[in-house]
Amino acid sequence: MPNSATGKLLTKPEKMPEPDKSAGNSSESGLLAHLEALRRTLLYCMAVTAVLIPAGYFAAPYAIEYLVKWSMPENFGKMYYFAPMEVFLLHLKVALILALTAGYPLNILFLWRFLLPALYQNERRILPAWLLASTVLFAGGAVFCVGFILPMVMNFSLGFAGNNVAPMLGLANFVTLAGWMMLAFGIMFQSPLIVLLAVKLNFISTASLAAKRSYVIVIILILAAIFTPPDVVSQLLLAIPAWLLFEAGLLLAKHLEKK
Repeated sequence: MPNSATGKLLTKPEKMPEPDKSAGNSSESGLLAHLEALRRTLLYCMAVTAVLIPAGYFAAPYAIEYLVKWSMPENFGKMYYFAPMEVFLLHLKVALILALTAGYPLNILFLWRFLLPALYQNERRILPAWLLASTVLFAGGAVFCVGFILPMVMNFSLGFAGNNVAPMLGLANFVTLAGWMMLAFGIMFQSPLIVLLAVKLNFISTASLAAKRSYVIVIILILAAIFTPPDVVSQLLLAIPAWLLFEAGLLLAKHLEKK
């Protein structure tokens, strides 16, 4: 009789179990499902914006006229355009901005529905308040810019006119400047939320932020220099409110830490 070793060599080897591909397939299908949901959400946002663009184009001349009348002195003359299609393209840009502004609530709702399945319960409670606060601060920054800062900047600029120097302002340049400044103020007015988020996520403590206040002020001044025209007046008009809002966010963060 063959010994046990020989018997093992002569027996048919057992079939190796095939690897389980279900886990890989499920993860791949989950990723594709998320990408499809993201694509659908972006299409909804684009559709909302596209539907609102005709209304934005109709309202664009009135918005530009109001912006010019509000920001310029009463004795200022007309503005000029220097290319045949300049005003038409400017109206299209303003129409897109107005459409994005009017469609913002629906677009945020679509993005919220996309993010909802991936959020924990506490995140679902915090995120709506965060989005609302961010929207209010951004709108407040833009309104503050149009209501107070932009007229001051234009009056300061027109103050250089004299007997031999007269301003000849282009409409596109003025609207571009106004748009950039509104965007800058809207972004910089987010500083309280940034402070609260950093403290909430334990990235930094309020004591460390207070100790590094001088560095924060330098960063605010650098950002103000990037976002505003190259003059000291505009930079300070943006940096001072941003610094005050940073201090307000620091006080709120200290209150939250105590609780």
